[in-house]
Amino acid sequence: MSAPDTDTDTDTDADDGTTGTDLKPSLEAVLMVVDEPATEAHLAEVLDRAPREVADALRELADEYTAQGRGFELRQVAGGWRYYTRPAYAPAVEAFVLEGRQARLTQAALETLAVVAYRQPVSRSRVSAVRGVNCDGVMRTLLQRGLVEEAGAEPETGAILYRTTNYFLERMGLRGLDELPELAPFLPEAEAVEPDSLEGVPSFEPDADVDDKTEL
Repeated sequence: MSAPDTDTDTDTDADDGTTGTDLKPSLEAVLMVVDEPATEAHLAEVLDRAPREVADALRELADEYTAQGRGFELRQVAGGWRYYTRPAYAPAVEAFVLEGRQARLTQAALETLAVVAYRQPVSRSRVSAVRGVNCDGVMRTLLQRGLVEEAGAEPETGAILYRTTNYFLERMGLRGLDELPELAPFLPEAEAVEPDSLEGVPSFEPDADVDDKTEL
């Protein structure tokens, strides 16, 4: 009695890495890392699947997310597909993104911002020299809040220089730096406080600096 015939084509999908059962998870994994909408053709090529299969799977995923009431949605935009926050949950995302940006600046941050405003472009070590204390942590805070930005490097030392941003002017209600109050005379010249003496002060890593916590 001869052995029954076996269908050699039944396992074809298992060889390409994306079977019928894992096409959707594969699409989810890829779409999680794209930085712009991915086209169905590109996804089909990457996953070695037929464009129609990919298109159907994408629409099924989008419908499933909607039916499940997920906080995100799979949307077709600009000829491709990408994950987006569902509009109904925008307030939660806004609260997360703006966390800390609406908080009042500490005295240390205000002092550091004043030094940058009146001495810009200025290096972090020179700001520390004027204030008499390491200001790495405070500068990171000001950078994160968009109040200061990098402005090239100091020719003599190669240190990064910082300046205030347009957002700083907007928050201060100024049309330009020439409208800053006359406070500069009260700030000592950076050269007068031996700024180079602080060039060797190490920069502290986030979450590892005790002084940063004191400053902030």
